[in-house]
Amino acid sequence: MMVNNGEINLRVVVAGPDDDGQMPILCVHGWPELSHSWRHQLAHFAARGRRIAAMDVRGYGASAKPHAISDYTLSALASDVAAVIEALGGRAILFGHDWGAPIVWNTALRHPDRVAAVAGLSVPFTPWGETRFLDVMRVMHAGKFFYQFYFQAEGVAEAELAADPDALLKIYHALSGDAPYPGFGRKGPEATLLDGVALPDPTPAWLPEADLAIYRAAFAAGGWRGPLNRYRAQDLDFEEAVPLRGQHITQPAAFIAGSRDPVRFFAPGMDLYAMAGAGCDDFRGTTLIEGAGHWVQQEAPDATNAALSAFVEAL
Repeated sequence: MMVNNGEINLRVVVAGPDDDGQMPILCVHGWPELSHSWRHQLAHFAARGRRIAAMDVRGYGASAKPHAISDYTLSALASDVAAVIEALGGRAILFGHDWGAPIVWNTALRHPDRVAAVAGLSVPFTPWGETRFLDVMRVMHAGKFFYQFYFQAEGVAEAELAADPDALLKIYHALSGDAPYPGFGRKGPEATLLDGVALPDPTPAWLPEADLAIYRAAFAAGGWRGPLNRYRAQDLDFEEAVPLRGQHITQPAAFIAGSRDPVRFFAPGMDLYAMAGAGCDDFRGTTLIEGAGHWVQQEAPDATNAALSAFVEAL
């Protein structure tokens, strides 16, 4: 179905019964993905008689793709999620992965009456503070390549990614548990994203060619600017979040990730997953799935579904 949030049209895939008498679930994907990234979760919960939906985030798939960086702030994206929740009945349980995790965490902060519970995958909640994320990363990754710095210049990453027909496959493999050293590699600040990123052969078992073709077609049609603008909007997020500084997640919350997710080691020498619940007042626990990388709900769907089901059933 299509949901309107003002002038923004959002594609939403819905599975399961129209009205099962239970709280619906809404899934929010990250970069560079689609609602299709939640295919295993939609099938799992729908088969158990639960209504579950997944949206194409603005900038992706069949959803609207505004041009301006300011259209991709967390406040704008959270308003999209709130609009979809309204269309689903007014209140929902949220699952978010990668950028989808900060989106659902911030939806819980900005629209608390809409969010019954929230599970973040890959990116734990960190309360807003007085330091910009990119400033912290500039100190930690001084003199080294960090993909979020590379994404800041408009048009540069877009051109590289559009020119390589295997860009998505390289990205998915590089951040997965299949890669020898998950991540984009240790390289100098003048490098590009795909420098030194290998093409896997064969295609990873968790990403069949039929599924990869869906992603390729979507990015060929929609381009890369909208997805990359999310990274460019982070300083705008920081200014808009002043009223939210120090606030915790008050809804029931959980965290799920792969043990080999490179996000875990964003800060050299630190395990960012060790205190995943520190900013949540009703934290129901962390599940680390051994051997999985960044795309945890696709790489290890059974284990992820088991953790998500346990969280939902205990609410």
